Amino acid sequence: MHSLQHHLLIAMPSLQDPFFARSVTYLCNHDEQGAMGLIINQPVDVTLDELLRKMALKGADFVLPSGLANRVLMGGPVTPERGFVLHSALPGLGQSLALPDGLMITTSRDVLDTFGGEQQPARSLVALGYAGWDAGQLEQELATNSWLTIPAEHDLLFDIPHEQRWEEATRRLGVNVWQISNDVGHS
Repeated sequence: MHSLQHHLLIAMPSLQDPFFARSVTYLCNHDEQGAMGLIINQPVDVTLDELLRKMALKGADFVLPSGLANRVLMGGPVTPERGFVLHSALPGLGQSLALPDGLMITTSRDVLDTFGGEQQPARSLVALGYAGWDAGQLEQELATNSWLTIPAEHDLLFDIPHEQRWEEATRRLGVNVWQISNDVGHS
């Protein structure tokens, strides 16, 4: 099996699942036991500074600059009450997993304590919940043309506005996704 870790799953136009329609999902892990990723283009109706104040991690006067890093994303339908931070490498954090290309994913609150300070990660996104696939499930969805894949790039993860990520990811495929057939053929 070829691992798709550090790749983006791009939902085909025919994928109508309410969680995944026109989604772009960063795969943090993919092996023979399954896959785990974060949807990176579906903001929720709360900013990061509001979330940090609700969690009592920052005071009422705390306000992050507006922009992409201040948006909280719906990372997926699994455990939506749990937070995940995808960020550039930052040493000394608990509950962190090193990912390829200088990235980490952290589930502990200590990374959130760094926001607004000099020690915060250079790049980050915060997501509530995650997308998960059991062993063989993602491979089956790929075989039925539910998803297309491309290698992950930092600008797609952190810089492109959320509402443009699906279109930009499909553009990077080099084809017009609206002209791709959803039919699966075998020769």
